[in-house]
Amino acid sequence: MIDEIPAFSGQPWVAGPPLDERRVALITTSGIHRRDDVAYADGAVANDYRVIPGDVDADDLVMSHLSTNYDRTGFQQDANVVFPIDRLRELADEGVIASLARYHYAFMGAARLPGLEPKAREVAGLLKRDAVDAVLLTPV
Repeated sequence: MIDEIPAFSGQPWVAGPPLDERRVALITTSGIHRRDDVAYADGAVANDYRVIPGDVDADDLVMSHLSTNYDRTGFQQDANVVFPIDRLRELADEGVIASLARYHYAFMGAARLPGLEPKAREVAGLLKRDAVDAVLLTPV
């Protein structure tokens, strides 16, 4: 199985401004989305992402992760377990981070890798347009 994992070239760490000068976005692989968004499904839609506005109410988020083995209990009790938007808002209010991005992004963790790179590049462009210089990834 280890032979199936592609090798990636190493990338050097990049120095940057301190956290209190950074604009932060969330990216999650938890398969969450807003109630009125299209749910994740098997196939091409599973490799897509959902845009989550920065002012979203965590109670308006739902999860349509495809894995039947995935335990959703924590998310059902508190969406911040997989998408800590309220905690990041607190950090912004306290000046620990400079600001939150206008938009955040959610993928479905059971997505198929071959189709993800174009979507990842698309999201990278959206993050750049929003002047994001730090991302908190919550892999699920």
